[in-house]
Amino acid sequence: VQLQASGGGLVQAGDSLRLSCAETGRTYSSSVKGWFRQPPGKEREFVAAIRWGTGRTYYADSVKGRFTISRSGAENTVYLQMSGLRSEDTGVYYCAQDVRYPMNPKYWGQGTLVTVSS
Repeated sequence: VQLQASGGGLVQAGDSLRLSCAETGRTYSSSVKGWFRQPPGKEREFVAAIRWGTGRTYYADSVKGRFTISRSGAENTVYLQMSGLRSEDTGVYYCAQDVRYPMNPKYWGQGTLVTVSS
């Protein structure tokens, strides 16, 4: 499993940004894919997840109503649409894959930096 994350950048508070995570191999319907983030000086934390087969989604309380996770089977890609960005959303965002939720991923992407200026 190889996960390639992209889409990070520098934005202003209130802006939107979409992250993408493409998998080079096959994604099975039993997979759970998700996003985690690591704010500067803090531990990595869960952001959102989606069950590949059913599309059921899960969110951290801090991003509910602002972030949306989705998937494209044709592109074998999971997306994280982020709106109403805040300075506390700043961090390195990682995509990950597991077979269960809550996730304890074995496979991680390389991370993409999101910086929100206030």
